[in-house]
Amino acid sequence: MDFTTIRCEREGPLFWITLNRPDKLNAISQTMVAELNRALDEGERDEQVRVILVKGEGRAFSAGFDLEPGAADDLTREEEVAALRKELRDDFDLIMRFWDSPKPTIAAVHGYCLGGAFELAIACDLTIAARGCRLGEPEVKFGSGIVALLLPFLCGTKRARELLYTGNDRVTPEQAEAWGLVNRVTDPETLVHEARGLAREIARNDQLAVRLTKHALNSACEIPRMREALEHALEVDVKIESTETEESRQFNDILKKKGARAAIAWRDARLG
Repeated sequence: MDFTTIRCEREGPLFWITLNRPDKLNAISQTMVAELNRALDEGERDEQVRVILVKGEGRAFSAGFDLEPGAADDLTREEEVAALRKELRDDFDLIMRFWDSPKPTIAAVHGYCLGGAFELAIACDLTIAARGCRLGEPEVKFGSGIVALLLPFLCGTKRARELLYTGNDRVTPEQAEAWGLVNRVTDPETLVHEARGLAREIARNDQLAVRLTKHALNSACEIPRMREALEHALEVDVKIESTETEESRQFNDILKKKGARAAIAWRDARLG
């Protein structure tokens, strides 16, 4: 399959997806969203594939969803919100595909794993992190919301509140492992080897038993209304992203002209 933002490779029973925009720290653009969906279609359709793995090229797993320019000036407010809702829905659906995939999914993360990329990584069945990487959810720093609010279901509401209210983007792999968000922590040079070994261990087992066990585990999480809560949180995110304030206008203006560091410094300076 021809891709511009990802690479795919089948290695026996393993299907590797590599995020491949290293010059952008593998930020997830809308093109990448579409290509990841195509790749997942391929991996799920191939009967020889037993485990799907996702990793990043270059210095990072991914810095999160791409901060692309806003809607065109000629759109009405209703059209702007509709376009934003569709984009966030596409992002949400992509993250949840890794959760919903009938085949086990593994994320191997290194460097930066932030925002929507962090949500994608923890939506995978298993997550392996390289020592020294940075994980977290900085969305509130940018006046944004959470696309897939999985955290409270995976690490508890108290920890989730702390992470999300502060916009913590410096969570260490060791902290994430202690909080139940990461399965294993390994050295950067052995990250792919560790992921491959774990995937092959799963692939050796009865495929139907693994698939139905995954279905049972997902159902155990979702029966207490997790899915409804996630859908509600997505609607809240649409509201956050589509509501403009004087603060957000100034922040976004500085963000576009001078970059994220200057915009965050401006906000911090306002607090004294």
